[in-house]
Amino acid sequence: MKHIIIGNGPAGIVAAETIRKRSPHDQILIIGAEPEPPYSRMAIPYLLIGNIQESGTYLRKDPEHFKKLQIELLQGRVISVHPDLKKIKVDINQKQEELAYDKLLIATGSTPIRPPIEGMDLPGVYSCWTLQDARHIHEKTTKGTRVLQMGAGFIGCIILEALASKDIELTVVEMENRMVPRMMTQTGGQMIKKWVESKGVRVFTQTKVEKITQDGKALKVSLSNGKSLEVDTIISATGIKANIDFLKGSGIHCEKGIFVDEYMKTSIPDIYAAGDVTESIDFSTGHRMINAIQPNAADQATIAAVNMSGGVANTTGSFQVNVLDTLGLISSSFGLWAGIEGGEHAELVDEVNYKYLHLEFSDDMLVGATSLGMTDHIGAMRGLIQTKVKLGHWKDKLLTDPTMIMQAYLEKGQEQASWKS
Repeated sequence: MKHIIIGNGPAGIVAAETIRKRSPHDQILIIGAEPEPPYSRMAIPYLLIGNIQESGTYLRKDPEHFKKLQIELLQGRVISVHPDLKKIKVDINQKQEELAYDKLLIATGSTPIRPPIEGMDLPGVYSCWTLQDARHIHEKTTKGTRVLQMGAGFIGCIILEALASKDIELTVVEMENRMVPRMMTQTGGQMIKKWVESKGVRVFTQTKVEKITQDGKALKVSLSNGKSLEVDTIISATGIKANIDFLKGSGIHCEKGIFVDEYMKTSIPDIYAAGDVTESIDFSTGHRMINAIQPNAADQATIAAVNMSGGVANTTGSFQVNVLDTLGLISSSFGLWAGIEGGEHAELVDEVNYKYLHLEFSDDMLVGATSLGMTDHIGAMRGLIQTKVKLGHWKDKLLTDPTMIMQAYLEKGQEQASWKS
């Protein structure tokens, strides 16, 4: 059996290792587009901070790891997939080759969104997505450098953390009305903004970059709020999209991402997908979504690999989990954190001490939660949401005092244990 895995990020590596464990004699080929060994993009901010070297981003530290497992690594860019022939077309050193497969896994992850802004192609404007990007940013952001970051979402805040550590003059622009708008309520997102500003970072929300022009060695940035800034470097962190363009004409069902079922199968036999590139069923809603977080990618990769190697494994759905450290302030959100129509919620707000807790209910079940500066409750919030336990009298107590969530979690856990016994 020949397995080809397109993508050498966390999902691709976990899948390859799982297949090898289950099928010692199968052929496994991983194709990655970049020249470096398989690495984690989530480690790039730590590289920029200086906590690790480039080798610290590598997913496997032993240079002989893949050779020992008899997993072949190939640098190339997949151009197209041809399910009728069970072949893929790959650009390898500017030469096109066709490779045959028995089972194919697509784990190509995401790619940065490049906003349609005049001047985005000027020198000094970078994404922060690859190790090559990191090298450019490290070189261009020395002490006192004026930097504008576009975007304050989850990835943007991780990059912000790295840039702020470099003693630079940092301005962040976010088009939504709060920071991390896809994981935090307006109250929580505004509190993160206030915290970041207290650390010396200038933040403009509800603001867009309208134009970038060259001004000598500097870049002049025109903002929608009427302000004009002169900066040395611009970092674009305006979001990501599934890397699926090469699948046009393949017949694989894609919309925002690749549609997969609970077994990580695509619409084409013997072709699977895992990670950020998938549009899978959400645990909380039953609807499809892209859940671009590394733990989800690893779970999906394991399930895909088991099924590719002759076993049976499935998922109960993709669960939304976000935990973020922004300059020392920990925030988290789980499940349907924005709530549901007709649902009830409880909220605790302590702006002075940067503490925030928000719980969302459907009938007497906890379906979503958001917290800020309060880490003790994270496990309880996630546990109650994922187990879909009926809270009973605890719902009224939590509506009055959401900080009692740990007591509710412990009591409900003991009830479930007694029922099972």
